[in-house]
Amino acid sequence: MINSFIVHPNDTVAVVNKSISKGENVTYIFGDKEITIKAMDDIPTYHKIAIKVVKKNNDVLKYGEVIGYATADIELGAHVHTKNLSDVVRMEEV
Repeated sequence: MINSFIVHPNDTVAVVNKSISKGENVTYIFGDKEITIKAMDDIPTYHKIAIKVVKKNNDVLKYGEVIGYATADIELGAHVHTKNLSDVVRMEEV
């Protein structure tokens, strides 16, 4: 069952369209393939789940745009939110 979506092929997160429990499968369409990953955390409706590993200080992309930077390593299937995402400019960019 499709329960999340991405918009751009470079996205590092998908948006879930229903509440997801830790351990539950999260499925989205990428091109003509159905991709399924396992949620590492509980994820509220319309929140983000990592569909790629994102290392600390790297860009997080949603809808093909940078929405912030990883404040810690983000594992595949992790809930992406304020605990591991910041929109503050990184110091090396100042």
